[in-house]
Amino acid sequence: MKKATKWLNEHGIKYQFHDFKKTGLEETQLKAWIKHVGWELLLNRRGTTWRKLPETVRESIDENKAIQLMLDNLSLIKRPVLITDNTTHVGFKADEYAKIFVLALF
Repeated sequence: MKKATKWLNEHGIKYQFHDFKKTGLEETQLKAWIKHVGWELLLNRRGTTWRKLPETVRESIDENKAIQLMLDNLSLIKRPVLITDNTTHVGFKADEYAKIFVLALF
């Protein structure tokens, strides 16, 4: 998150930040993100929260279980989630942000 906000600020790109870990997340919003990028991409399988889940839960994951897990524990959502003109992007890579915003400027 810090790298993404730093990049946006350095490039003078205005954005609205929603800290869903503090203010919550509606199920409809989560499902909209999933519709755009898929639950597999959105589910953070690298974090300690995922690794702390029982192996039986991790092995039997499907979309409905993933949605419920992400709603119950927002740390399971890969961040940042960037919404631009009805497109959803997950994670931060400077070169990808450059492509996203260069295309948006033209």
